[in-house]
Amino acid sequence: MKLSEGEIGRIYEVKTIDIMDAVTRRLEALGLTGQTKITVLNRKRGGCMIIKVRGTRLAVGRRIAEGIQVKEAAV
Repeated sequence: MKLSEGEIGRIYEVKTIDIMDAVTRRLEALGLTGQTKITVLNRKRGGCMIIKVRGTRLAVGRRIAEGIQVKEAAV
């Protein structure tokens, strides 16, 4: 499933990131890599999301959220 389909309060695990290389490298530098756990904190009407990654809150746009494949994490 895509991160953009995630629900507020749920924890997901990153499977793959399929977006432009420059954006992928930037997300990796921020700690968003494969098998990283993500918590969806908020979703905005325009499609952007606020997520928690390794203790840091990040805002990602709709296109980026659609390019991140996740699965629901076992807690």
